[in-house]
Amino acid sequence: MQLARGPRHLGQAVHRFFSSQAAAYVFLPLAAACWAGNHIVARAVGGHVPPASLGVARWILVALIVLPFAWPHLKADWVVLKRRPGIMLLLATTGGAAFATLQFVALQYTTALNMGVVGSVAPAFIVAASWLLFRDRLNAIQLTGVMISLSGVLAIVSRLDITRLASLSFNAGDLIILANMVFWAIYSACLRLRPAVHPMTFMLAMAIIAGLGNLPFAAAEYVYAYRLQSTGLTLMALLYSTLITTLLAYFAWAKGIDIVGAPRASAFLHTIPVFSAILATTILGERIELFHIIGFALILGGVTLAARPSAQQKAGTQSS
Repeated sequence: MQLARGPRHLGQAVHRFFSSQAAAYVFLPLAAACWAGNHIVARAVGGHVPPASLGVARWILVALIVLPFAWPHLKADWVVLKRRPGIMLLLATTGGAAFATLQFVALQYTTALNMGVVGSVAPAFIVAASWLLFRDRLNAIQLTGVMISLSGVLAIVSRLDITRLASLSFNAGDLIILANMVFWAIYSACLRLRPAVHPMTFMLAMAIIAGLGNLPFAAAEYVYAYRLQSTGLTLMALLYSTLITTLLAYFAWAKGIDIVGAPRASAFLHTIPVFSAILATTILGERIELFHIIGFALILGGVTLAARPSAQQKAGTQSS
């Protein structure tokens, strides 16, 4: 009898954990780690793999992977999707077609240092979008956490030398990153509006719309002879962007936002440089320096403060 109850109790415990505030500290860093790896992949294939064509191939592969899991739910979910098609179009365009492809475009024109500096505005953009669209606010402690984590990012990218930041020159790639952060902020803030459908149905709809959105740009790449090639680099980029950057990271990010909300979740984007440095040391053989350690400490401390629930949020959780 005890053995029969064991798996059920274990399943209940797992379900309770993944619905708890603590689970955000699993899902959100996981998404950040996936995107950190994507930056390395994007830099590796820059100029070799056409971004829009890769985007079309990626979303086709995503659709094929999730279709068998979404199929049993499509009939019921289709009714829900038809009620508010504009929301699905907004989410798939900003968070799928635009954001995913522009990351690869930007990293063909800018440096890793600039990516860290310019991309660090994402949490501020998410907080701003959440306030403008839904009047969400962070309390003073949470805002302080965001600023502390931002200082950690700047410590890493500047290597504790402020003149390094002053000497930065910005280019078109940096402007693309900035625009991309706006798209991601809108997507993250509006995730609460996503249709009440099965997660696999949602991802299938995202994949179809995002793939179609990238199609005209992929056609333009083809016309200008910038085409996908059957090489190891292409396969690596396609598999990573499909399985890790899209499927794993998008599910983890959406779940994390469900738990703590977009403004608090935004601070976890500052952990991307931490994971980038870890990957660089393990994959590229780079060394951990003092500025990395100081930056890591500031980022982790700031994220801990930013992700803490306020008294009002604690009361809402207890009452529910």
